[in-house]
Amino acid sequence: MAEITKLIHKYLRHDKKFPHVWCPGCGIGIMLGALIRAIDRTGLEKDEVVLVSGIGCSGRLPVYVDFNTLHTTHGRALTFATGVKLAKPALKVIVVMGDGDAVAIGGNHFIHAARRNIDITAIILNNGIYGMTGGQYSPTTPYGMKSTTTSYANIEHAFKISELAVTAGASFVARGTVYHAHQLDSLMEKAFRKQGFSVVEVIAHCHTQYGKLNRMGGPVSMLEWQRDHALPVEKAAQMTAESLADKFLTGVLTDRQLPVYQDEYDRIRKRASEAEGR
Repeated sequence: MAEITKLIHKYLRHDKKFPHVWCPGCGIGIMLGALIRAIDRTGLEKDEVVLVSGIGCSGRLPVYVDFNTLHTTHGRALTFATGVKLAKPALKVIVVMGDGDAVAIGGNHFIHAARRNIDITAIILNNGIYGMTGGQYSPTTPYGMKSTTTSYANIEHAFKISELAVTAGASFVARGTVYHAHQLDSLMEKAFRKQGFSVVEVIAHCHTQYGKLNRMGGPVSMLEWQRDHALPVEKAAQMTAESLADKFLTGVLTDRQLPVYQDEYDRIRKRASEAEGR
């Protein structure tokens, strides 16, 4: 308890709009706890960190933390973060987005940030719904489930965010849940230490919108659903396709060494400067 209190006083802005705006039982607070614990383990100073968000429930998170923070427009958090990283490459740039923010209006930015392998960490809270603006279906709402804009059933198949990041070229991709909080700390720490574009998809719940519409119960029931459907990648490798049908994988999905955009950019700038000097 003393350690938790220490972290709270070290990293949170106590004069900024507490109590927070999230619904009681929301998983975003768990994600915030994992984030500050992971940053604390890296040894980064607060002035060395920039936390960027877009619009959505998770977009409010930078208000509460005592880092350099930037609250940007819907779907454009990665573009602002890219500018910060190129202007101040020594800073650790972390982007917090929701599933709609990241892969709906921001989908193209997400794909190309991964392709470029720019040295940014993207934390994506995936609760399968647009929770803040009325419960509309998002790119990650599962097939057959309800939302306020798919009142009979969603007929589209969901994006697989982590798999998309792997395919697009990210150096590090992991998936965790807000139920498995200790694992989430570890995954975020690994992502922060990785050079290149790193992604942590955080499976969370929105009991206020998604859970209510689909009769999944309250936050405890939805956390238990995460517990029962999450499967470590190591265990999944030993299982049949049939037994994996209703599960999702957690843990590190890829960890590879690829050229980092800033290094390549600096190399090109040096060559251009040398050419102009001749």
